[in-house]
Amino acid sequence: MDIDPRRLRVLLAVARTGGVLAAADELGITPSAVSQQLNKLEDETGHALVVRTPKGSVLTPAGLAIAEAGEEIERALSVARARIEGGAKIAGVVRVGGFTSFVRTVVIPRLPEWRIQYPQLQIRMIEDDYPALMRLLRQRALDAVVVELDSTTPGQHSLSAGMTEEPLLDEPWKLVVPAGALLSTENIDLGRLPLPWLGVEPSAANASVLGRLRESTGAQMETVHQYQDTLTALALIAAGEGVAIVPTLALTGVVQDGVDVLDVPGLGTRRIVLRRFDRRRSASMPVDTVARLLRESAAAFDTRSTT
Repeated sequence: MDIDPRRLRVLLAVARTGGVLAAADELGITPSAVSQQLNKLEDETGHALVVRTPKGSVLTPAGLAIAEAGEEIERALSVARARIEGGAKIAGVVRVGGFTSFVRTVVIPRLPEWRIQYPQLQIRMIEDDYPALMRLLRQRALDAVVVELDSTTPGQHSLSAGMTEEPLLDEPWKLVVPAGALLSTENIDLGRLPLPWLGVEPSAANASVLGRLRESTGAQMETVHQYQDTLTALALIAAGEGVAIVPTLALTGVVQDGVDVLDVPGLGTRRIVLRRFDRRRSASMPVDTVARLLRESAAAFDTRSTT
């Protein structure tokens, strides 16, 4: 398979913007040029890479594989450029928004190292929920945000014009129940658990999972209480008040007394992504440097969690 790597940039633009027209605007070329490059890339790979739908363009499994390869090349070049130019030249303030478990587990432990590596770069973290983070990003009060999605629920949140999205981490959802509540963990029927589900803040990705399970199982799946923080959910579960779906990252470094954490087929995964507005800046710019640091930190955490 002989691929012209220059075409990967076009495929990545389509993947990140969700359509040929938006990709053309991002790249500064015509929509027909985007389509031509996609057609040539499909000829080179021998596979259909993009499916056009009424809501936009969606990558096929083959397209996702090629796009991931393109992202790896993009990251490698970004790292190389940053190393050539030197950390001391990266200066400025970058405001990054994120949700609790990512900020606590992936970002904060790396901040001292980043301060040493880039002494003139100031990273300002803002912790908030999804609606607030996206509002601040659209208002340009934040330079980038890290948000969570249920990767199995399609079309949860659309991107604004000019906004880009890149994946940072995929992790499995876990079923958390009171200790000893289930006599057997085999063939768990998620629609018929002996305890009610805990309600979660509606904008959280967990809420999308519950909605997806209601639809797939046809069960009513009653919810009680409503929590926002995982520690609250664990306390409620330990008290026998219900069960919940919790992402792996949120359980890292957290005491889990009185609960059982279970791997259950069908729960799917949580996708963590970085969103920002593309201003066609070089990799030496502060925001691009922080984006690279976040990618590397997420990749390092993913490696630790799978070994």
